[in-house]
Amino acid sequence: MNIMAGKSRLRDLITIPWRIGLGGEGILRTHGREKEAQKMLTAAYESGIRYYDSSPAYAGSERYLGTFWREHPEWVKETFQTSKSAQRDAQGASGDLARTLSYLGRDRLGLWQIHDVRDSRDIRALEAEGGALRVFYDARETGTVRGIGVTGHHDPDILLRAVRSWDIDSVLLPVSPVETALGGFSDEVIPAARERGIGVIAMKVMGGGSYISPESGLSPESLIRYALSQDVDLVIAGCSTPEEARLFARLGREHTPMEEEEQLLLVETLRPYADLLAYYRGDV
Repeated sequence: MNIMAGKSRLRDLITIPWRIGLGGEGILRTHGREKEAQKMLTAAYESGIRYYDSSPAYAGSERYLGTFWREHPEWVKETFQTSKSAQRDAQGASGDLARTLSYLGRDRLGLWQIHDVRDSRDIRALEAEGGALRVFYDARETGTVRGIGVTGHHDPDILLRAVRSWDIDSVLLPVSPVETALGGFSDEVIPAARERGIGVIAMKVMGGGSYISPESGLSPESLIRYALSQDVDLVIAGCSTPEEARLFARLGREHTPMEEEEQLLLVETLRPYADLLAYYRGDV
C-alpha cells in the first residue's frame, strides 16, 4: 500500500501505514445482504485493507462489520475501526456510542466522528450545554475512543469553523477534481486542518460513480490516483463486491503520484459540470 508520510494527529492514531480504507457505503449501506457483505469484507481484509468506516446512518454497516469481527476475532487487533454519530445532544450521542460498540462487538473505537455537520444550527447545538461535543471529548479522555473527528460535505465554511475551533484529530471531507474546481474544501479546509496538525480523510472521490467516464479519462483508477495525490492522510471508498474491494486495494498499493498536468486535465474536464456533480453540497 502507498505509505503515509509526514505527521498528523490521525497518523499517530493509525499504527498501520497505508493510505486507503474501506468506506461505509456500497454493500455495507444495505440491510439483509449478509452473505454479500461478508464476501466483500473478506476480500477487503485479504487484500490488505485495515481501516474500516461505518455509521449508524449507514443502514446495516455496523451490524455487518460486527458479524465479520466476531467470525474473525484474530483480525480485530490488526484493524482500525471507526464510526460516527449525527446526534447533536449529549444523550443521543451517548446512546449512539453504546449501540455502536455493541453492534461492532468492540470495547473501543479507533476513531469516532461528529457526523455530517451542515450549518450554524449544528455548530450551536453541538457546542451548547448538554450538546454532543462534550460527549466526544469525554469518550476520548476515558479511552472509549482513541480519537475524534468531524465530517462534512455540505458547506466548506461550516466545516472550516469546526476545524478551527474544536480539539479534534481528523476531518473527513470530499476530495476530487470536482472539489478542486469548486474550491472551499480543498483549498481552505485542508490547509486549516494541516495548520493544526489535524488528519485529513478523503471521501466521495468518485462521486458515487457519477464522475466515472472512461472516454474522458475519468476512470476509478484515475480518480483514486487523483485523491491520493492530494494533501490527505487517507482515502476511503465504499465497495459493493469482492472485485471492487480488490481493485481498490490494488490501486492503493500500486499508487504513484499524479503529475500536476494530468491533475489539471481532470479538473478542467469536470469543471463545466462541477456544480451539478457536487450533489452532496447544500444551497449555500
